[in-house]
Amino acid sequence: MLVLLAALAAPVTGFAQGNFEIQVYGSETVAPGATMIELHSNTALQGTTRTEQGVLPTNHAVHETLEITHGWTSWFETGVYLFTSIQPDGGWMWVGDHIRPRVRAPEGWGVPVGLSLSVEVGYQRPAFSADTWTLELRPIVDKQIGPWYASFNPVFDRSLKGEGVKEGRGFEFSPNAKIGYDITRTVSAGIEYYGAIGPVSGFDPIRRQQHLIFPVIDLNLGPRWEFNAGVGFGLTPSTDSYILKVLVGYRFGGPPPKE
Repeated sequence: MLVLLAALAAPVTGFAQGNFEIQVYGSETVAPGATMIELHSNTALQGTTRTEQGVLPTNHAVHETLEITHGWTSWFETGVYLFTSIQPDGGWMWVGDHIRPRVRAPEGWGVPVGLSLSVEVGYQRPAFSADTWTLELRPIVDKQIGPWYASFNPVFDRSLKGEGVKEGRGFEFSPNAKIGYDITRTVSAGIEYYGAIGPVSGFDPIRRQQHLIFPVIDLNLGPRWEFNAGVGFGLTPSTDSYILKVLVGYRFGGPPPKE
């Protein structure tokens, strides 16, 4: 069952169970009048085993995130997130909520690459993050060339309330990237990268940084569907060793989506 395959758990410096969504964003926004519903299901197959600064361990914790995104214009959308978690020795728990407006460069501008910018702000309970209120700025650049696809998200995030504020960490650099190749009309294989390097004013030592590599599969199940799955491998001591992720999405309403 998808719920048993769920949850993201890559703890960041300052102690957090994770971002609750492991996804490299593309630049395209949801079409006006359409609504995209996505279920992000992730779990740390091998993660932290002790409570740190009041934050629960990640090992075998299951996270289910419901993301609902509505397109308002051809260049503007708004997404909301509901984060939940299933701890190995507990029940299903509410974790927090985020909101994410996003704008993109209109096609009429003739930009040779896809460009968009999302701003995400929200709350997570102290049991899941030492930073309870956070802000994320995510520029997005992507390009499709024949069967090849590439996307880069140079993410800048910061604590608005919590340990990150007390320590004066300010904005931190958390780059995401993806390269994919269409094997067939239905199947695409790729590599995704997720990092948490530290404050822009001075990166953390390598052992405290996080670096994750995900071999992934994307399935083209139709123009309204989205499917992505993979297994991530942590490359530093501060990163959970193995993470399984599954993302399923479906678009409702709006104009007929492009193939």
